[in-house]
Amino acid sequence: MPYATRAPVISRQQTQIRRLLQERLQTRARAHQVPGAQLAVHTDAVTYSVHTGEADASTGRPFTADTAVPLGSVTKCYTAAVVMLLAADGDLAPADRVALYVPELRTPQVTVRQLLSHTAGLPTGPDSDDVAGLTPSRYLSAHCADRDAVCPPGTGFSYSNAGFVAAGRLIESVTGMPWQDAVRAFLLEPLGTRPAFLGDRAPERPVASGHSANTLSGRVRPVRQTLAPVEAPAGALLASALDLVALGRELIGQGPRPVLPKDAAEEMRRPVPGAVPGVLADAWGMGLALFQQGAAQWCGHDGNAQGTSCHLRAEPDSGTVVAFTSNANSGTALWHELVDDIAEITGVSVPAAPRPREAGRPLALPQCAGTYHNGTVEYRVTADAEGSLALSVNGDTPAPLVCYADLSCDLVDPASGRRVPGGCFVRDPDTGAIDRLQITGRTARRTATA
Repeated sequence: MPYATRAPVISRQQTQIRRLLQERLQTRARAHQVPGAQLAVHTDAVTYSVHTGEADASTGRPFTADTAVPLGSVTKCYTAAVVMLLAADGDLAPADRVALYVPELRTPQVTVRQLLSHTAGLPTGPDSDDVAGLTPSRYLSAHCADRDAVCPPGTGFSYSNAGFVAAGRLIESVTGMPWQDAVRAFLLEPLGTRPAFLGDRAPERPVASGHSANTLSGRVRPVRQTLAPVEAPAGALLASALDLVALGRELIGQGPRPVLPKDAAEEMRRPVPGAVPGVLADAWGMGLALFQQGAAQWCGHDGNAQGTSCHLRAEPDSGTVVAFTSNANSGTALWHELVDDIAEITGVSVPAAPRPREAGRPLALPQCAGTYHNGTVEYRVTADAEGSLALSVNGDTPAPLVCYADLSCDLVDPASGRRVPGGCFVRDPDTGAIDRLQITGRTARRTATA
């Protein structure tokens, strides 16, 4: 007769923690008009998993613990991890030049490490609608040549979806497999994650729709995902918060399944020289944002698809992993509030994102006015009569900038008046002239003065 499996003993304190997390998630989701969300906290060898709401507000389909949510840029963690698995097997090395494997990437000096850490100098990439029919080779040939560089490789940080199109093409070149098949075989299935990708016609698991929440009208409506197939390695995965916890535990070398070698995980978490991501994080590793919280260095990533907001944080010393998914554009504000709730309920202090400056006198910086470019994206900075600046991206409504003496700036939402960290202006080290703008992690070269 086989031995009976004993159910894990759940203490009264653990039951109370889970109940409080559930209550906060439900309350916060309603306040932010988020149809559905998941939160998973792994701490002290216990995983607390809660979820709430609907996967699709138009049908009322329920959100479950297994519902997969479009992860947006959190996908990049998976893509980078597959590259590092190939490195661990000796198929490539982080110091290798990517052009050895991907000759259509016409920036021959770029290394694998630079590609994964956004220090390759590549542009962010064109709009998804403009590349909907392109293959990876045609995409890279058209948009990733030396002429498109925003800075020389290894000299600065500029967040780039194009870089992860190249990383996906690198995986295909080395393995002989499409990116989806490689990430499924090398990472998702070994982690116990049921694969789901944007564009799946018959997904193997329940999936969530993204939603646009209008806080003024109170209207919430489903939105369509627009990511081009060629951009899949940068943002096409769907997963649950529990799936993200499984990945996070691997990234800090404490996963229950030996999938990613510990030395490969350590290399991913090591800060890359020159990777100064501004408002996105405190530093950057290979595929991972790095956040300093006191003496602890956390790793993870944030991601937004159309109408979703997803976040992963993991800390190697304590083994703590926190993952959050939501299916509304207002989910980011919900996440920021949940971070405080998690600290109150569990004692885990999670780094979320930089906040606007509370001190320092705003300055007029008319000398920063001008036009800046990152690939096909145009940033136009204008100054009024008092020297106060405003920023317009590709002709959109200008957003006021609050600037400071160190050349950093906050963005002001024109609709709500709310300030968010924006970025900074950068001087040429030789001439001292303002020659670049880093805004939300993207670097743009100055192409004209005001």
